[in-house]
Amino acid sequence: MKNICAIVSKQIKDTLKNKAILIQFVMLPLIGAIFESTIKLENMPDNFFSEIFAAMHIGMAPLVAVSSIVAEEREKNTLRVLMMADVTPLQYMTGVGGYVWVLCMLGSAALGLSSKYSPEGLAGFLLVAAVGHLISIFIGAAVGMFSATQMTATSVGLPVAMVFAFLPMMAMFNSTIEKIARFTYTQQIKLFLARPEGDIISTEGIIVLAVSMLAALSAFIFAYKRNGLE
Repeated sequence: MKNICAIVSKQIKDTLKNKAILIQFVMLPLIGAIFESTIKLENMPDNFFSEIFAAMHIGMAPLVAVSSIVAEEREKNTLRVLMMADVTPLQYMTGVGGYVWVLCMLGSAALGLSSKYSPEGLAGFLLVAAVGHLISIFIGAAVGMFSATQMTATSVGLPVAMVFAFLPMMAMFNSTIEKIARFTYTQQIKLFLARPEGDIISTEGIIVLAVSMLAALSAFIFAYKRNGLE
């Protein structure tokens, strides 16, 4: 716990210095809340913009943030120093991932509270968001571990994040894209968010989320071992 707290404290200081990363946690939830409260169209369902921007936030913010953090610490050899100081991979990922997860969940909570969810619906919304953020964190960690520099991580992580973030919105307007998007975790997250009480939770969606989580975690472990940080 001491090591984890030290890592979290370091990340807080680094984030306050790097406003570009900090703004990622608030930008999409803020835009979603503004759209939800100001734009009303005929036959538009409740929480329409909240669901879209929540899925975009889940697919982009944690992935880009974690990939940037991990790659920066690899580039500066900070990560190797931490491992030499007996910080285990689990402690490191708990510290970095947990910190990013909390910041992302604060954004999701603010977006959910600004929407028209019932208490049960809000709980479902936050549960789905929690799982989605966790998957994105592992994907971001894998991208960061595979990247030699922070610039490389950004050039790789940002396009990946944009694909995951925008596919659910594009799937709403194109049936071909929808058929492809159904195999991505952000599209399944979008479907779950549409009915957070759980009445459309499908076996397919659960399988997609589970496979995405396992694939992302396996990629991170492989990259971690490949770089000799075990």
